[in-house]
Amino acid sequence: MQVVVIAGGKGTRIASVNSEIPKAMIPVDGMPVLERQLLMAKRYGITQFLFIVGHLGTHIVDYFGDGSRWGVDINYFHEQQPMGTAGALALLREQLTDDFFVFYGDTVMDIDLDAMLKTHVESHADATLLVHPNDHPYDSDLVELDQQGFIRTIHHKPHAPGLVCRNLVNASLFILSPRLLGCIPHQPKSHIERDVLPAAIAAGMKLRAHVTAEYIKDMGTPDRYEAVCNDVRTGIVARFNHSHPRPAIFLDRDGTINREVNLLCHPEQLQLIEGAAEAIRLINRSGYLAIVVTNQPVIARNLCTIEQLEHIHATLETMLGQQQAYLNAIYYCPHHPDRGYPEERPEYKVDCLCRKPKPGLLLQAASQWNIDLAHSYMIGDSNRDQEAGMAAGCRQAIQIATNQPNALLQAVRQLLQNQE
Repeated sequence: MQVVVIAGGKGTRIASVNSEIPKAMIPVDGMPVLERQLLMAKRYGITQFLFIVGHLGTHIVDYFGDGSRWGVDINYFHEQQPMGTAGALALLREQLTDDFFVFYGDTVMDIDLDAMLKTHVESHADATLLVHPNDHPYDSDLVELDQQGFIRTIHHKPHAPGLVCRNLVNASLFILSPRLLGCIPHQPKSHIERDVLPAAIAAGMKLRAHVTAEYIKDMGTPDRYEAVCNDVRTGIVARFNHSHPRPAIFLDRDGTINREVNLLCHPEQLQLIEGAAEAIRLINRSGYLAIVVTNQPVIARNLCTIEQLEHIHATLETMLGQQQAYLNAIYYCPHHPDRGYPEERPEYKVDCLCRKPKPGLLLQAASQWNIDLAHSYMIGDSNRDQEAGMAAGCRQAIQIATNQPNALLQAVRQLLQNQE
């Protein structure tokens, strides 16, 4: 694999931090951002780099040279004029004959590149995008996925009024096939997000999402720069890598986050319980993963299709995102063992391992997200939630009152205070 780093931008938004060097060379906790990216990639055995440089690019060339100091090989492409994030790639076809990573030079991150590449290869994708939820989806580029994790469309900001979409944000880290280079428009300046990816989707190419909770943030503004510097110093950046187990706070859905409605099967029935969004914001900022595990017998009862349930969950994520809160994942059990309903779907009328109080949903999440169950918690409004949490090996399972305003918020606050 080769990494192409796009490091030609002028960095006008962060000029107040340092306007005399490229933004990719601005030090974060004493080390240039670009060097941090190089060292991260090398941990995964990547030694071939192509730096696209422009404004003040001689600083990058003088610092890195041919890369031998780091035991890697670095080549350069010098933009004579700004070409956007994709323009230079069109001129590099002869050097980009195999699938390659694309990094943006102002990004601070610690990503398990092996896991991302595994997603890409197993999906036979033409491109793979790193995506994640964030606390400002309303002003981010959102990706809409099918049930196999391929990207249907990209909703660029500003969004259409009333957009309902899962909180999955394009994080601007890519694996691209050379086949995508044919989607770059014939013009001096173009962009991967705005020009290339939509054209690839329109052409029927397979774009895969690699969903992660790992750390990736651009430091393109003074405020963001200060934040990422602090995150590097405190170890958050490295600790969030997928290779390190993380604890989670598992949450029931109905009666805990949104008001309990008997057999909720329409998004119009969703109503957030007071304090629920604030509680989830606290979880997001604590370093715990926020994972919903919910029984949804409406599928087995044939009151709701999988697609309709996914839309309900997209509505829930949209409502939470409007209050700067996000869920890392939602796991649901579609089964119901009791038979005899006239409209039921027989294929879902089974005694499964995922319906709470069984721990299957929590164990599935733990496997996929590398969750440290022994330091995780379960919060819900029924005995089933408590039993499932303890059966999965959680440290504690907390029961709150159904539909009670601020009950989840109080439980999360107390839990986090006890960890201090």
